[in-house]
Amino acid sequence: MASTTAQSAGSLPSGLGVCTSTPDVFYLPELIFGGLVWILVASSHVIPPNPLGWVMFVSVFCFIMTFLWLVIFVCGGHKNSGGWAAADFVYHFLAAFFYLSASVALAYVTCLYGTKQMTLLSSDFPDFDTYYKYYRIDIAAVVFSHITTLFYFIHGILSAIRWKSF
Repeated sequence: MASTTAQSAGSLPSGLGVCTSTPDVFYLPELIFGGLVWILVASSHVIPPNPLGWVMFVSVFCFIMTFLWLVIFVCGGHKNSGGWAAADFVYHFLAAFFYLSASVALAYVTCLYGTKQMTLLSSDFPDFDTYYKYYRIDIAAVVFSHITTLFYFIHGILSAIRWKSF
């Protein structure tokens, strides 16, 4: 006899079941690594400002939306109307696309740091130690940004599989 707490195949989890279901277990890594990207880019020296502004927008937007999405699922707000499985799939692929574009822009800016072009573009760095400190921070941000992109992409694929099973 099946227990009453078991989740049926066509339902979305709520409560603490969000932390144990297959696609939804990626919420916490997305928040952790996305928050690390946000912190690292915010602590970096913003040159040039346009690509890093896009990276900040994506990291903050996805962090807030993923947190709200997690709260909706934990509180059971998705039980009130249909279409949440499709919305979950669409959101996570959109977030993966945004993070991929931000990761590429951040990697490009970091490659500029590694060349002499950046020192020609800016004289804002007082010495090479400061220069390489920001360079290492940007390298860490690139790595975490790509990891976050991977988490959103895997979550999107698993959400698509769950959506198709309905």
